[in-house]
Amino acid sequence: MDGFVFIVEGIEHFWDLLDRRVRARAIPPRNVQELAEKGDFIALDLGGSNFRILRVKVSHEKRQTVQMESQIYETPEDIIHGSGTQRSKEGLNKAKEILTRLGVEPSHEDCIAVQHVCTIVSFRSANLIAATLCGILSRLKDNKGVPRLRTTVGVDGSLYKMHPQYARRLHKTVRRLVPDSDVRFLLSESGSGKGAAMVTAVAYRLLEQHRQIEETLDEFKLSHAQLLEVKKRMRTEMENGLRKKTHESATVKMLPTFVRSTPDGSENGDFLALDLGGTNFRVLLVKIRSGKKRSVEMHNKIYAIPIEVMQGTGEELFDHIVHCISDFLDYMGMKNARLPLGFTFSFPCKQTSLDAGILINWTKGFKATDCEGEDVVNLLREGIKRREEFDLDVVAIVNDTVGTMMTCAYEEPTCEVGLIAGTGSNACYMEEMRNIETVSGDEGRMCVNMEWGAFGDNGCLDDFRTEYDRAVDDLSLNPGKQRYEKMCSGMYLGEIVRNILIDLTKRGFLFRGQISEALKTRGIFETKFLSQIESDRLALLQVRAILQGLGLDSTCDDSIIVKEVCGVVSRRGAQLCGAGMAAVVDKIRENQGLDHLEITVGVDGTLYKLHPHFSKIMHQTVKELAPKCDVTFLLSEDGSGKGAALITAVGCRLREQEQQN
Repeated sequence: MDGFVFIVEGIEHFWDLLDRRVRARAIPPRNVQELAEKGDFIALDLGGSNFRILRVKVSHEKRQTVQMESQIYETPEDIIHGSGTQRSKEGLNKAKEILTRLGVEPSHEDCIAVQHVCTIVSFRSANLIAATLCGILSRLKDNKGVPRLRTTVGVDGSLYKMHPQYARRLHKTVRRLVPDSDVRFLLSESGSGKGAAMVTAVAYRLLEQHRQIEETLDEFKLSHAQLLEVKKRMRTEMENGLRKKTHESATVKMLPTFVRSTPDGSENGDFLALDLGGTNFRVLLVKIRSGKKRSVEMHNKIYAIPIEVMQGTGEELFDHIVHCISDFLDYMGMKNARLPLGFTFSFPCKQTSLDAGILINWTKGFKATDCEGEDVVNLLREGIKRREEFDLDVVAIVNDTVGTMMTCAYEEPTCEVGLIAGTGSNACYMEEMRNIETVSGDEGRMCVNMEWGAFGDNGCLDDFRTEYDRAVDDLSLNPGKQRYEKMCSGMYLGEIVRNILIDLTKRGFLFRGQISEALKTRGIFETKFLSQIESDRLALLQVRAILQGLGLDSTCDDSIIVKEVCGVVSRRGAQLCGAGMAAVVDKIRENQGLDHLEITVGVDGTLYKLHPHFSKIMHQTVKELAPKCDVTFLLSEDGSGKGAALITAVGCRLREQEQQN
């Protein structure tokens, strides 16, 4: 039976000739193989002048029972039991008795020599066992991350129990080798029999725990058929958003952006870009040069927006924005130039033209009064007039997803789709005008801002949502809204993981069944921690260090489970995102009447860029669900800044063409 004789490789330089002879004669009895083939648990009890093999059966019916069968085997005759030979006078008598039984007529000096040999051999044995044990204890101490280890070692065996000096030598050597550990030795009661049964029982319990954990995580594992169904439902909601009759009730709004073209390389000039989407506000000067050496050069400054301005009046907010623009123009020495401007405004808006957008409602902590229901471009223009220092030509109000597409389209003309996969999730693409019933005209194309985060708000994804998704949704700032986004964006994946971990801990599978205050803290699992935990480069000890840094006292087993939970949640997120993208590229292919489409998707977002597996899984999902589309993903560079300037440049180019016609 493999493993019956346990040989530690790499210590051959400690062997002497006698060690090698003993190893050569270590032949396992045939009976052991027969027992192993019956599938029963086998325990081995080594010690003294014989060893015992036990066959253990554990019954898991209503009452747990243990049955044991054992058989005694004699050790090789020339292996001397030395425990009795090392007490001075009694030991000499015992040595003489053993040697006589072996057919030797020993002298007094022979008995002294044998006694001395036995002492040396047993002393070496105790030291070797102690050294090996200390390696294990040091590992335990490192695993626990404690300055001093306190532990108990269960020990059995006739050598340890019967030898007059063995236990004392073993204890002394352990104390000397690991002075930073308090080690208690506890004699086992029938460890080779009862202990084997207990190991088996624990194994069964762990197997049942693993089954229950897998059952929980299976809810997040989507089949190919399920992903095709998600793609199909996304397509249905896209059509509802494009049709005038169903637009109002559609969850995927398919908002017209009035961006009618991607860059063609002829764009040229200096453009100003504004980026408002949080507590910081950015002003950029973007210099675009056409021709053989076309280039984009950017300069920018970041300004803070105080909370009292965010939550004051609309006039105060836009006066502050204009003040920042004025400071930037002074900084660049361009106050007298009337520059075209693109305004990235990352709040829900209903656009009525390229340069007009009605604010539907504030988000992200903004509460400025007299803005909701108003055209934010007009509010900006009025602020510029009040300042009376400079004038700007506001050409476009820009969504960051569209900016992402335009930035990549400048580098790669086949880019007709934009994707954000970060804190939030959204997509846009170039749709045929004939399919957009919410705006007039059938000629050409227009970029549609899908706002796909709301996919599923009508209940069409309820059969894919788990109890953990529902818990995250219920406790969010906008219950019942953005359900698709809550299943696949960085802001929510960590919360889903946290809710699963709480449930597994309540069931006793994690963190010793203790729910810490840290685990109760919403938002503790940020996207960056999911990315770190799932990294292939991290060992379990490093994963454990991350969890401990979050205030979660975990074992290595806990770390394995946490890593598995993070993996299934982020994998499902990537697959759902891929199913949505497959619906988009397939629609573009059908719009163009092609059997096969080659297309580029411009993409941005921390989840896509930083997570070790998200992008790869999403790519594979798109490939499987849209096999007639050859999709290339291109990372965007500053979609909200550079993209806004490019949209403005394209808008200026198209406006000049219309004026010439």
